[in-house]
Amino acid sequence: MSARILDGVAIGEKVKSQVREAVAAMKPRVPKLVAVLVGDNPGARAYAKSQAKACEEVGIAYELRELAEGITEADLVREITTLNTDPEVTAILLTMPVPPHLDGRAAQRLIDPLKDADGVHPVNLGGVVQGRRQLAPCTALAVMEILESAEIPLKGAEVVMVGHSEIVGKPTALLLLEQLATVTVCHIGTVDLAAHTRRAEILIVAVGKAGLITADMVRPGAVVIDVGINRVPDPETGKSRIVGDVDFGPVSEIASAITPVPGGVGAVTTAMLLRNVAEAANLQETLRRI
Repeated sequence: MSARILDGVAIGEKVKSQVREAVAAMKPRVPKLVAVLVGDNPGARAYAKSQAKACEEVGIAYELRELAEGITEADLVREITTLNTDPEVTAILLTMPVPPHLDGRAAQRLIDPLKDADGVHPVNLGGVVQGRRQLAPCTALAVMEILESAEIPLKGAEVVMVGHSEIVGKPTALLLLEQLATVTVCHIGTVDLAAHTRRAEILIVAVGKAGLITADMVRPGAVVIDVGINRVPDPETGKSRIVGDVDFGPVSEIASAITPVPGGVGAVTTAMLLRNVAEAANLQETLRRI
């Protein structure tokens, strides 16, 4: 059996099309996303470039606010406060990681929940507990979008979530629980990981360890969602390449469906960021009318 490839690029383009229509309906208002980048991290800069391109595609204005590597905590607070109060700014994203002398989580908590593009403010994370998807974490939303676009039955499904981060594992598990899936969350303290993963009808992996999930750890016919992004050397060319947490080739021979890396969850995550910006604009406009 060869697994159905769940094409994140195609799903992402469908979401982008929906966002493009939503943004066009807001005219003459134009939603604006401001990304804050502290220091000169090449990976973060590349991510910002892709954000700018995606925003342009759907009609969202984009600004990259670059701050010095040595910025003080107080100055970063002032910068975020200024963006919070700027009526022209619809959404704010603090690019992670920040330099070690800064508290990135504390800075994210300062962002107005209604402008929280990443969906990581405690108010928005709390909304996930109640099953709300508005301004939820983008990657968790991407996982749900893929499963639902592929028409994977969730009610009663045995789901194993490997990874319990605040932006992927935990919110994804909560959103799945809202759909009445039976969810097991595995993490670094889990004893006998394979015993859990072999039970999964839907296996979601978000750890950041290349090749963590091998074919013998996967139930035949399972749906496998690989959230991992890892850079490893290519044995043939010597250059680096991007792989997930799942041993894609062998696992794709026994799974019923699987996301590739790249071209899977990451592509949909970018689209969900755009959707969050559009939803932030609508929420703010609703409040203005009250």
